[in-house]
Amino acid sequence: MNKSELVEAVAQNADLSKASAARAVDAMVDAVTRALKENDSVSLVGFGTFTVRERAARSGRNPRTGDTINIPATKVPSFKAGKALKDAVN
Repeated sequence: MNKSELVEAVAQNADLSKASAARAVDAMVDAVTRALKENDSVSLVGFGTFTVRERAARSGRNPRTGDTINIPATKVPSFKAGKALKDAVN
């Protein structure tokens, strides 16, 4: 499912216009993004939790030359599925 299919599904399930559903989906994505930028987590009970994890610095290899390179530490978004979502999938 891509974004336009998600917007269509939200519009049908919530009895909204596609434009309103698109604004709602965009607002939700923006809110989650803003929270993660501030190192906050977003918990949706039954669905899951969005968090920011820190990935440590490490060394890697350049696949073209084989040289060793240093990969800096970074922050990455993470999602952990909730029990209800896991049960629905299984």
